[in-house]
Amino acid sequence: MDHGYTEYIEKSDRIPRLISHLFEKMPAIEADRAVLITQSYRETETEPVIMRRAKAFEHILKYIPIVIRPEELVVGSATIAPRGCQVFPEFSFEWLESEFDTIATRDADPFSISEDTKRSLHEVFQYWKGKTTSELATSYMAPQTLIAIEHNMFTPGNYFYNGVGHVTVSYDKVLRIGYEGIIQEAQAALDQMSLGDAEYSKKSQFLQAVMISCQAAIQYAYRYSELAAREAEQCTDSVRRAELIQISQNCAKVPAKGATSFYEACQSFWFVQMLLQIESNGHSISPGRFDQYMYPYYKKDLDSGRITREFAQELMDCIWVKLNDLNKARDHASAEGFAGYGMFQNLIAGGQNGDGEDVTNDLSFMSIQACMHVMLPQPSFSVRVWNKTPHEFLMRAAELTRTGIGLPAYYNDEVIIPALMNRGLTLQDAREYNIIGCVEPQKAGKTEGWHDAAFYNMCRPLELVFHNGMDEGVKVGIDTGNVEDMETFDAFYDAYKKQNHYMLSLMVNADNAIDVAHAERCPLPFLSSMVEDCIGRGKSVQEGGAVYNFTGPQGFGIANMTDSLYAIKTLVYDQKKVTMAEYKEAMDHNFGRQLSPEDAAEITKALARRLVDQEVEVDEERIREIYQVAKANGVPEEKRLKYEALRAMIEEVPKYGNDIPEVDQFARDVAYTYTKPLEQYRNPRGGWYQAGLYPVSANVPLGAQTGATPDGRYAHTPVADGVGPASGRDVHGPTAAANSVAALDHAIASNGTLFNQKFHPSALEGTEGLSKFVALIRGYFDQKGMHMQFNVVRRETLLDAQAHPENYKTLVVRVAGYSALFTTLSKSLQDDIIRRTEQGI
Repeated sequence: MDHGYTEYIEKSDRIPRLISHLFEKMPAIEADRAVLITQSYRETETEPVIMRRAKAFEHILKYIPIVIRPEELVVGSATIAPRGCQVFPEFSFEWLESEFDTIATRDADPFSISEDTKRSLHEVFQYWKGKTTSELATSYMAPQTLIAIEHNMFTPGNYFYNGVGHVTVSYDKVLRIGYEGIIQEAQAALDQMSLGDAEYSKKSQFLQAVMISCQAAIQYAYRYSELAAREAEQCTDSVRRAELIQISQNCAKVPAKGATSFYEACQSFWFVQMLLQIESNGHSISPGRFDQYMYPYYKKDLDSGRITREFAQELMDCIWVKLNDLNKARDHASAEGFAGYGMFQNLIAGGQNGDGEDVTNDLSFMSIQACMHVMLPQPSFSVRVWNKTPHEFLMRAAELTRTGIGLPAYYNDEVIIPALMNRGLTLQDAREYNIIGCVEPQKAGKTEGWHDAAFYNMCRPLELVFHNGMDEGVKVGIDTGNVEDMETFDAFYDAYKKQNHYMLSLMVNADNAIDVAHAERCPLPFLSSMVEDCIGRGKSVQEGGAVYNFTGPQGFGIANMTDSLYAIKTLVYDQKKVTMAEYKEAMDHNFGRQLSPEDAAEITKALARRLVDQEVEVDEERIREIYQVAKANGVPEEKRLKYEALRAMIEEVPKYGNDIPEVDQFARDVAYTYTKPLEQYRNPRGGWYQAGLYPVSANVPLGAQTGATPDGRYAHTPVADGVGPASGRDVHGPTAAANSVAALDHAIASNGTLFNQKFHPSALEGTEGLSKFVALIRGYFDQKGMHMQFNVVRRETLLDAQAHPENYKTLVVRVAGYSALFTTLSKSLQDDIIRRTEQGI
């Protein structure tokens, strides 16, 4: 099969200049959208919320400043500043106002913000007090839920403070019929209704809101058409003038009407992608199967001679750059959990169609090439793998992995398709899945998945077992008895399950409260216009308009929980080498570890932030007091030696990740303590809960809120990421680690699992290295593993990048379910990546 590599292997000179322009300055916060939505809301206070949302969207798109960046071929930007972000006060604003003076200097994802912008935002924020989704969601939560959140048992902050996102819309529909066609569809649905229908009032308002929103998108594109025409008139460069004229013609055509060329399809795609993130600030708006819905336009143009592979590749490269232009600001804590300016726009290639035929095509290969040309974190590029995936496609994907960019992630059709069918998807829909955000499967254009609904740290309920439901002197969990009195491992394990089930019920209460708040205050008619069957049902996705509705919170800490429980079982109950009282005492004293000044300072900052969050005045004397308490965490020498001896015994207990069947089967059961109980819960949109097993990068900041664990992990250090072994504990090579992870039941975790591995670059050298690497993936997938992703980088390179970030501005690494520029990550997250076991093949 000839995929014409020689014809488009070299990237355009344009691409490096576009990238350079994008990264010249720190990203900036802009106030235009916040001002405009506030203006509109003031004028529509007596109208239904769905109509207010549509009219606000219309007002924003009519007046928000627009720009065509130098040399762009595909246009449309949410901000004037490259990589800038707008503000969305309808979801939350208090956190941003409190961080006005620190957001530019914080460790994770800093943003510049001008004094004028601060003044403008402060003024509009006054209007939104008492009107946000976060405030409404809080009022719906049970008191015990709020206590659990305060004590970091779980965090639903993703949608608590932001839009939902995490969706793939029907890009193919917009490419095919344009927004004019969707308007006609909504009008036809409205015409079929009778004034006497029981739900006429709400449905008619929704359908009208869809039409207003789609028309606003059309008018917005016309603004770009006019701007390009004006710039063309003033342009003295004949080549650029011709480009601007073509851009003007494209924007006059799409996305109003269906695309008739690959270039038009690229421009139409981009308007959809960008406008979704002006309507709402939910991230993980994922392009999905770009190589499938774009291929007919590419193939038609290529066969007719209308386009060359070289120009088609350049257009794709331009889109890849544009995907890095979109950005959002998060609160300090969330920024640490999503460090690296993560937008999680997952674009996936390869796989099969609804009839079960492999559909890898030229655009699949060209997507890999675009990643090699651009070498940036976005899109979060992924590939689908099954037994008919062409070997040359996997080898080409492996070449991309070898670059060290952390792309692509690999997904197993043989697990994901049946997992989705088990959740109610048809066979055809399941076969056509794509990946959302990090690792979450769904059917595009039919699903409101609520992926990443919460981060659930599986280690925290174990802390409650050791303290009979208490945390920092507060009753957070339930009574399960004194741990010292538990005479059997089954009694101890049962206590964990009870604390865990109780915390899961509180997490569900939090998610459902937030779900209801979004439906009541922030329905999204524009997004809903591109998701089935919202128009047919006459309701937004937030109200249950999608065909498939899920809520997918993710649990993490599998490795720590497995190693912890197995150590307790072995040392306390089987071998009786230590009593539970001795174990508890050692953990309460952090195994005798004397905190380093760096650790103490990190705890100090965390405690100080917590005091600030609770509106307790914090002064320098109090800061020093907290620091001294943290630093003086040592214990008498005799006790310290005893605790260290226990920790040495723990190290000798077999660990998850080394292909030990007894331990791996134990891990499978531990994972079930999270995945199975979730299946009993339902959400307000008529769907149900499904578990994911991945942390994004929250295992680092949430680990900082977690005490010592029975596996010997020190307090306030990272929890294991994803479903992989704890860092440094997989000592028998990558195949052994993969075999252990494959022992988990990945199919039940239908919201996705995440398996990180790190390789030394020498492991992938030459054709032989790539072949062995592909064989590792095939072998893991043959055992029903769901997902794999890789860092291929020398430890020495990462250490040098920490010390000299100015020399590594373009170093991209795999963080969790996404890649990011290494130097933009917080030091704690950088350290976590460095600590991962470095494998060879």
